Amino acid sequence: MSTKDYLEKDYYAVLGVPKTATAEEIKKAYRKLARQYHPDTNQGDATKETKFKEVSEAYDVLSDTKRRKEYDEARTLFGSGVGGQRPGGGGFPFDFGDLFGGTGQSTGGGAGERLGDLFGGLFNRGGGTTRTTTTSRPRRGQDIESEVTLTFTEAVEGTTVSLRLTSSAACAACTGTGARAGTTPRVCPTCEGTGAASRNLGNFAFSEPCRDCKGRGLIVDDPCPVCEGSGRAKSTRTIQARIPAGVADGQRVKLKAKGAPGENGGPAGDLYILTHVKPHAVFGRSGDNLTITVPVTFTEAALGAEIKVPILKGMPVTLRIPTGTPNGRTFRVRGRGVTRKDGTKGDLLATVEVVVPKTLDDKSRELLSEFNTATAGEDPRAELIQRARSE
Repeated sequence: MSTKDYLEKDYYAVLGVPKTATAEEIKKAYRKLARQYHPDTNQGDATKETKFKEVSEAYDVLSDTKRRKEYDEARTLFGSGVGGQRPGGGGFPFDFGDLFGGTGQSTGGGAGERLGDLFGGLFNRGGGTTRTTTTSRPRRGQDIESEVTLTFTEAVEGTTVSLRLTSSAACAACTGTGARAGTTPRVCPTCEGTGAASRNLGNFAFSEPCRDCKGRGLIVDDPCPVCEGSGRAKSTRTIQARIPAGVADGQRVKLKAKGAPGENGGPAGDLYILTHVKPHAVFGRSGDNLTITVPVTFTEAALGAEIKVPILKGMPVTLRIPTGTPNGRTFRVRGRGVTRKDGTKGDLLATVEVVVPKTLDDKSRELLSEFNTATAGEDPRAELIQRARSE
């Protein structure tokens, strides 16, 4: 199918659906029309057979998300009602032969030639290799992955670490050309230096790296003995990487443009750092909050008290325990947690744990017995037992 025929056909009209139709609506419309015009039910009817082919062709394009997007973009660029007519006759005001290398002629790289080059890689015009005037195109460097182990405090507060990275860079012996010193590579005759060729996929031709030059656009006849003609060699360097505050164990930190250098002036890749965080002997973590379990005595919980609670960095803070505090109650200390991206901090969640003496001397035992007698009254487990029986 020619590019002109492809763009002139309104596949939405063929299926009888709007351009905004969902995938399910397109499928439903196709099934209905396919049953109506199928050759098996219309034997000998050439008109309906042709209609069936048109319906199938439309569905092939619109049911494929990628092909549908490319079809919509192409028709939007050239306007609706594409017909190859001159101004005044409706449709697009240019001849498709001029635009796509047909019978019309283009002089000195005019609009037709430029648009022909633009769409040569998108639409299938006979399977030829896509040609451009670009040689030695810039290439982005590879992404690099590294790992680092942090202390709990470093992860919460942020830190700077030294990382030794090994990546691919331009070979120093041949300055990245891939050719032995004193020689130069030649332009690849297959892709003519573009580094790319087109591959036919039905109505489209997609660009892919040239197989002969591996996408470089150049052929090396006398390769560099160091990099063996690749133009790239292993490079080791040490960088100072800033780990932001608040990273968690197993989190990947992205440092933009800290990866392998690009080729031919291309941008560097990115560096991804996998963080491992050592546990802390006292503190835990819950999101942006730090957690800690604080032991208190029975009398402190019963009578109330002011106790000292450690924080991750700095002097301990004073926490007021109210009278009758139960075991396991959690108190919040504002702004003593993990540093967030906006500079604010989470909280410290302090959970009290009532400590029961393991041994008692005679005096302590006597006093506790007196306390038990003085507070004897309703059984605190009576309600629990009653609720259990009622279920």
